[in-house]
Amino acid sequence: MNSSDKVALITGSTHGIGKAIALKLARLKYSLVLNGASTVRLSESYESQLNEIFGNALEKFTYVKADIGNPEDREKLVSTIKEKFNRIDVLVNNAGVAPRERKDLLEASEEEFERVLRINLQGPYFLTQAIAKWMIELKKRFQGEYTPYIINISSISSFTASPNRGEYCISKAGLTMMTKLYAVRLAEHDIPVFEIQPGIIKTPMTEPVKEKYDKLFEQGLTPLRRWGLPEEVAQVVAAIVAGNLPYSTGEIIHVDGGFHLHRL
Repeated sequence: MNSSDKVALITGSTHGIGKAIALKLARLKYSLVLNGASTVRLSESYESQLNEIFGNALEKFTYVKADIGNPEDREKLVSTIKEKFNRIDVLVNNAGVAPRERKDLLEASEEEFERVLRINLQGPYFLTQAIAKWMIELKKRFQGEYTPYIINISSISSFTASPNRGEYCISKAGLTMMTKLYAVRLAEHDIPVFEIQPGIIKTPMTEPVKEKYDKLFEQGLTPLRRWGLPEEVAQVVAAIVAGNLPYSTGEIIHVDGGFHLHRL
């Protein structure tokens, strides 16, 4: 069984880190289930890239508009994969949102807290539950020829306190514990779970604060004084699914230019 038989679901994959991961896995010959909550279809340029990689084999990828924070949408996402591909090998929980407006911790609203936690944590938690159960079934069907992976894309915000976006930090910290929980629970089934913690990555989400971080990089915010690129996160995903970490699960892999290092 080679990678051309395998299927990957990447949530939040219409742009940024999710798109980079999707294109990387496409080049590794994975069939793709792409997902977004706000757009009906992929952009023409994105589809053109995929068609070029797959040689216009349209059956190799599909796009599902779904809000992973919504139970019915999660069910639609899983049922679509079963109908189209009848298997899943890689789940990348990448979808996430920032608060609509950054507010001081003492002024933040309960409504926004619930929205961010529902999409960033509750959605991945229960999507992983559904996919993990299916992966266990597939393990029995394919015997030793099936090696699935679950990869959570979190953030340096899981351990870095930003009082003007507390809901976001809490959602990412929860994702870190979720990684540990599923890693422990699924170990008996030999289904590894990993967490990638990106730092300050050049994406549409960070474009509004580009000038701020350009200055902070110059001042030494990170040992590697530059922006991270979505493709650099995708390279770590590729290393994981290639089986290059065979005796690891529950690992946090930092892709942050050394931000996580404590320095004097």
